[in-house]
Amino acid sequence: MTTYNVLIMGASYGSLLATKLLFGGHKITMVCLPAEVEAFNNDGARVRLPIRGRKEPIELDSRKLPGKLAAAGPGEVSPRDYNLVALAMQEPQYRSPGVRELLDAVARSRVPCMSIMNMPPLPYLKRIAGLKTDAIKPAYTDASVWDNFEPGHLTLCSPDPQAIRPPGEKINVLQVTLPTNFKVARFDSDKSTAMLREMEADIEAARYDPGGGPIQLPVKLKVHDSIFVPLAKWAMLLTGNYRCVTKDGAIDIKDAVHNDVGTSRSVYDWVCGVCERLGASPDDLVPFEKYAAAANDLVRPSSAARALNNGAPNIERTDRLVIMRCVGGYGKPLIIAAGNGAAIRMIFPLRDLESGHA
Repeated sequence: MTTYNVLIMGASYGSLLATKLLFGGHKITMVCLPAEVEAFNNDGARVRLPIRGRKEPIELDSRKLPGKLAAAGPGEVSPRDYNLVALAMQEPQYRSPGVRELLDAVARSRVPCMSIMNMPPLPYLKRIAGLKTDAIKPAYTDASVWDNFEPGHLTLCSPDPQAIRPPGEKINVLQVTLPTNFKVARFDSDKSTAMLREMEADIEAARYDPGGGPIQLPVKLKVHDSIFVPLAKWAMLLTGNYRCVTKDGAIDIKDAVHNDVGTSRSVYDWVCGVCERLGASPDDLVPFEKYAAAANDLVRPSSAARALNNGAPNIERTDRLVIMRCVGGYGKPLIIAAGNGAAIRMIFPLRDLESGHA
């Protein structure tokens, strides 16, 4: 079994991926804020996972797992020391001082890089034949941070598992609320893809004994040959996450989806249509019924809605990316749908789409 050194930029959601990789004996370094560095290095990562058939979640302590976890600041690591870099921060954070320079060092190192952002990095979208990526640069907080990446060295992993930092808990604690799988597209390189498949196998084989005998844990890593599989998340984001933003404040994802199921299906199908026009097969995507069923367990507002309510000046704008005119001609059905569920601060006004300014 090969032991890999993995650098993860981001320690909140990133600690979930880190903990899963520790089962394979891998060495993980998470780049995070000073207070997080201290917490993770002193007390490890604590990840709480719901287990089917058990009343209470189990808590994984990274210090008791086979691999080794450390945390560091952005100026304390060199990407060339790692076999894989994972991007687990929100898209606007990559323009921050220190983080921006590290991201550029990752790009120049040509170390394989896997994003677990909702917002796909711009170089990844360049792997889609015929997509006019220059036209979608305005969807990014600062598209120039991606300039030095080689598209073939970067892949996308759909962050389908849902997790939060529980209010009132220490910053090294993560609570998984929806224990679904990470779905990652292959790299251009067979060698880099083989590394992902080894990690996939490590996580699949992992067992944990919470008392009473070893059990299999949820949240797997699934490697796919299609580069469109991670884009299945787009329909979920526009149907649920962004429609949590209403004129009356943030609502739960469950309510955003189920308050008007007809509208939700309309939005979802529209976005799936966009993905198929880009080259996705229906088999790459998730049926609306499966997503709607999962949304019943999403009883909190999305991170985008929470961030806006807390006054964040920038959030990930996957909604804007999807609506951009490079996939254009499909705007009006989404406008009609959004008008009834009203992510009114997120979806473009009709006049912007009609004038070509989206």
